[in-house]
Amino acid sequence: MRRSRMALIAAGALVAAAAGSAAAAAPFGASAAAAAGCTVDYKIQNQWNGGLTAAVSVTNKGDALSSWQLEWSFAGSEKVSQGWNATVTQSGSAVTAKSLSYNGTLASGGSASFGFNATGNGNSTVPATFKLNGVTCNGGTTGPTDPPTDPPTDPPAGSRVNNPYEGAKVYVNPEWSAKAAAEPGGSRVSNQPTGVWLDRIAAIEGANGGMGLRDHLDEALTQKGSGELVVQLVIYNLPGRDCAALASNGELGPTEIGRYKTEYIDPIAAILADSKYAGLRIVTTVEIDSLPNLVTNTGSRPTATPACDVMKANGNYQKGVGYALNKLGDAGNVYNYIDAGHHGWIGWDDNFGPSADIFKVAATSEGATVNDVHGFIVNTANYGATKETNFTIDDSVNGTSVRQSKWVDWNRYTDEQSFAQAFRTKLVSVGFNSDIGMLIDTSRNGWGGANRPAGPGAKTTVDTYVDGGRYDRRIHLGNWCNQAGAGLGERPKAAPAAGIDAYVWMKPPGESDGSSKEIPNNEGKGFDRMCDPTYTGNARNGNNMSGALPDAPVSGQWFSAQFQELMKNAYPAL
Repeated sequence: MRRSRMALIAAGALVAAAAGSAAAAAPFGASAAAAAGCTVDYKIQNQWNGGLTAAVSVTNKGDALSSWQLEWSFAGSEKVSQGWNATVTQSGSAVTAKSLSYNGTLASGGSASFGFNATGNGNSTVPATFKLNGVTCNGGTTGPTDPPTDPPTDPPAGSRVNNPYEGAKVYVNPEWSAKAAAEPGGSRVSNQPTGVWLDRIAAIEGANGGMGLRDHLDEALTQKGSGELVVQLVIYNLPGRDCAALASNGELGPTEIGRYKTEYIDPIAAILADSKYAGLRIVTTVEIDSLPNLVTNTGSRPTATPACDVMKANGNYQKGVGYALNKLGDAGNVYNYIDAGHHGWIGWDDNFGPSADIFKVAATSEGATVNDVHGFIVNTANYGATKETNFTIDDSVNGTSVRQSKWVDWNRYTDEQSFAQAFRTKLVSVGFNSDIGMLIDTSRNGWGGANRPAGPGAKTTVDTYVDGGRYDRRIHLGNWCNQAGAGLGERPKAAPAAGIDAYVWMKPPGESDGSSKEIPNNEGKGFDRMCDPTYTGNARNGNNMSGALPDAPVSGQWFSAQFQELMKNAYPAL
């Protein structure tokens, strides 16, 4: 059951405190004699049996404030579990949201927005009163209250299609949408569809009071209406996950393939098989940052890691991916797309073919067949430009090939779209079905803003030509963590090019790639120096600076500064 409620609490009169009055103490930025008042827009954006997500906007109707504090009390058993764009704390039923360093200034008539998640029993209501800097906003509740509605049960199953994105809407994750909408300017993109990441066992039922898989699918039925709707899920919890990057390590050890099967994949498969959801088109991105590691980061390669050698030896990446494809593919409305890295990872000759081969091994392991694979996705959570139009791989300068430039470094590809189309051909050649489709994650590869080149670089040398014209402004193709200067890319769309099923935002913009320093957590996520802006690099990025933004939280948590930068540098511009 979903409930969406909105209330507007309006100050009936501005409250002025006379000098010496204790009734109008203003501890956060307002003097005792300042006129005070506010309106509050409190929206329960999503609610389920176990929690809620709310977005709050407060407008100052009094004198200017240098910092602010909003207070209210819950009527029920709600407990705040996470907040963003404010420090949200709770004592008993009393809740306090305090401004942060970047949003404390509130002019007369100015507004600030924040949001939070809370646990609850599914019956949360709009608080009766609010106080801004100690002064009550005296007003009644106006605005609509939507009646509770139950999603339809057992909708008719849709027929399987070649491209699930064509003719369909795509699910908007209300948790991500609320965080995006709470950001200044975020409402411009908060209605975009993003992937739902199932990155640990607890996420299936709902980690930290958040929405679980059934909650998302129930909400998807509501969004679907009478048309077609795609739900995008990221399956991401392999044993020994991401053996070459500590920031995205997972909860399962290298040998825990049994737990992966019985505690992770089997429960997901059981939910997806529920006939209630048969009318949804469910797209799965299967295990990012896994299989290519077995090619590029093992053995005698200079980029090899002991952890990746272990995973290659025990075969649990191939077994896990095969098992996932087999079990999830049992549902006729599930479309499995295997993660295929990106052009800056497997675009070189000695990685390209071997990666296709290992994908074939995985897709025919643990009872899976190539018929369980609907396609592949590239650039998931990465930053490679969709199309570089200022130079091509066939260009040369003074007889020197673009492939010899420091940026391209003998790669066969300059961007994600040319790579995806070529890799699709290679995958078919090793035995995958000829009608497979490709997805490109364009969530953070726009590279717009003031530094976007207007045309090709100068033909002084091959490096001035490439560096002067490339949209991707990273220091090195191997840099992957919270990249400075990145922007939102192409908005999600179906069938944008030959062989491409869709541009998607599988990585939710604003969610961190990893922490800038070590932060203890209970999700098994380590600290990777590639997320440290002071790090001078390793073999995987040519011993260059990491290019990462500072002050980042652990992977998957909301990173407001990054979201703001992504909007600023969006291309196409917002």
